[in-house]
Amino acid sequence: MSGEKLSVFVTRKLPSAIQTRMTELFRTTLNSSDTPRTREELVEAVQNCDVLVPTVTDAIDADLIAQAGPRLKMIANFGVGVDHIDLTAARAKKIVVTNTPDVLTEDTADITMALLLSVARRFAEGERRVRSGGWQGWSPTAMLGHRVWGKRLGIIGMGRIGQAVARRANGFGIAVHYHNRAPVAESIENELQASYWANLDDMLSHMDIISLNAPATQETHYIMNRERLAKLQPHAIIINTARGDLIDEEALADALIDGKIAGAGLDVYEHEPRVTPRLLELNNVVLLPHLGSATFEGRVEMGERVIINIRSFADGHAPRDRVVGSF
Repeated sequence: MSGEKLSVFVTRKLPSAIQTRMTELFRTTLNSSDTPRTREELVEAVQNCDVLVPTVTDAIDADLIAQAGPRLKMIANFGVGVDHIDLTAARAKKIVVTNTPDVLTEDTADITMALLLSVARRFAEGERRVRSGGWQGWSPTAMLGHRVWGKRLGIIGMGRIGQAVARRANGFGIAVHYHNRAPVAESIENELQASYWANLDDMLSHMDIISLNAPATQETHYIMNRERLAKLQPHAIIINTARGDLIDEEALADALIDGKIAGAGLDVYEHEPRVTPRLLELNNVVLLPHLGSATFEGRVEMGERVIINIRSFADGHAPRDRVVGSF
């Protein structure tokens, strides 16, 4: 690339240190209001910038990419998931796409375990009772939850985050089982004391807890549909910190209301930021506002990876985290 600074368009407000560094390195357009960019603003951006830095809140679809000007050569996503970007359209226009893997692993695994414990032990419900003034003191039979020690956890998606969840589960005395496209290396299975199930349907009926840690793909869309939810035991709970459309939320609401499963913990939703209204009314559901990566450290590291990817591209090198490669 030439010595001229790249024109970089950022769709959302990023950590202050990251924004400052970006303005030093590039001709950067920031979003100080932190409201999602409109479609018109995104169209104008892709027609005039060299690098677009979107987040999961932006739909970078085929139509938007088709309107991109000749200057747009890179989409440097702020986040791991790229299901909001049409990778086929980007590849066809020879636009490099990068993401920010690894840095969110531990934070997301923490949220998974927090939800697991909160649902099993009814923490959120208890906290609401205290705040509302409804707590009348200790009782031998009040707000009984379930012990997690000795339970079986079925992880769907044994990538980096799934493995981090498994490590935490080991520490709580939870037996780890998993379903993946293929078994992980035997050394990892041994380290995690994890049992592989090739058939997801077979695994579901034997688990006490299900954790969704798979990426959003055509294959994983509604991987927990009505039929699979029906395979869970009545005392089972399900946790989703991956992507909202891995679960059919209406079917989940039915299962919870009908007592077909005991509870759910969700950090992501099928139609974010909208949540299926019936879920909002249930005490056996813990709902978080997509906090999986919401740590100061994680968001700064994400921004640093974005900057590294852009600088590598500007220097004529293949970015480390490319999803759609250099041309």
